[in-house]
Amino acid sequence: MVFDEGFLKELERELKRWDSEVVVKWLNKLPERREEFKTTSDIKIKRIYTPLDIKDMDYMRDLGLPGEYPFTRGIHATMYRARIWTMRQFAGFGTAEDTNKRFKYLLEEGETGLSIAFDYPTIRGYDSDHP
Repeated sequence: MVFDEGFLKELERELKRWDSEVVVKWLNKLPERREEFKTTSDIKIKRIYTPLDIKDMDYMRDLGLPGEYPFTRGIHATMYRARIWTMRQFAGFGTAEDTNKRFKYLLEEGETGLSIAFDYPTIRGYDSDHP
């Protein structure tokens, strides 16, 4: 992305001021729930994101257009204008065989999306059979 260098320097100064004057006061009154926030993929989540975070971003390479690689704008070129997003219930159904049978039935009846409830170790990327 192309941002004016003067704007970025001013933004950097303002962020430092905001952090030392505003954020510190809030944290003294109401501390954050944890020291560090991360996604389930262990990616650190910053308190705030600004143009400074994307100053070196290449729009087409890193974001792209809807329906094209890298699909950050969605898999459909018209996004949800032609086909509404699916609303799904996150659930399992008895045994694996029962779930398979139920999901096949739902698909035959016109269901467009399925969300399967995996066990916690699998969700976290561990082998659920590993001791």
